[in-house]
Amino acid sequence: MFGCLVAGRLVQTDAQQVAGDKFVFNLPDYENVNHVVVFMLGTVPFPAGMGGAVYFSFPDPVSGQVWQLLGFITNEKPSAIFKISQLKPGEGGAHPFGMMAVPQLASMAQVGVSIEPLEQLVQQTPVSGATVSAVDSFMQFTQKMLDSLYNFSSSFAVSQSQMTPNPSEMFIPASSILKWYENFQRRMAQNPNFWKT
Repeated sequence: MFGCLVAGRLVQTDAQQVAGDKFVFNLPDYENVNHVVVFMLGTVPFPAGMGGAVYFSFPDPVSGQVWQLLGFITNEKPSAIFKISQLKPGEGGAHPFGMMAVPQLASMAQVGVSIEPLEQLVQQTPVSGATVSAVDSFMQFTQKMLDSLYNFSSSFAVSQSQMTPNPSEMFIPASSILKWYENFQRRMAQNPNFWKT
């Protein structure tokens, strides 16, 4: 029913069912994981009006399991990326895993999925820092694209004395590429959605 991708290197589709509506994935080496992706496999949809709340639990032999709400997935939004690198052990609140004795190894974190009503899911507040902002990801992509274009075009730069006249080829001054690059960066910083207008 569910899958879990850990930092682009480990895909798990064998969630352990710990109750009729609760599933758990074990996360070995969680200290070196920045993000997890939780997704539906597409084989079994959620029942009508239901979705999956996604929780994270650090291994804590002293205080027991403390679950932190990361967010949720639904039939309409069948996957989500969660940032776990900034979460702190011991922080958390009420959760549907309650006092269940979910088997957990001392060195392994866990991701839990609890099937819950949609109206309940949308009212819950995820732990701070768990969600990945689409604007941040878009800004990072755009910055990398700008850097790549500038570096690529600069690699072909030649001085005017090195140019060989070729009537079938156009040349663009490197200064105009740099000016475009700086303008685009400035506009992105002011409004990441400026390109939509």
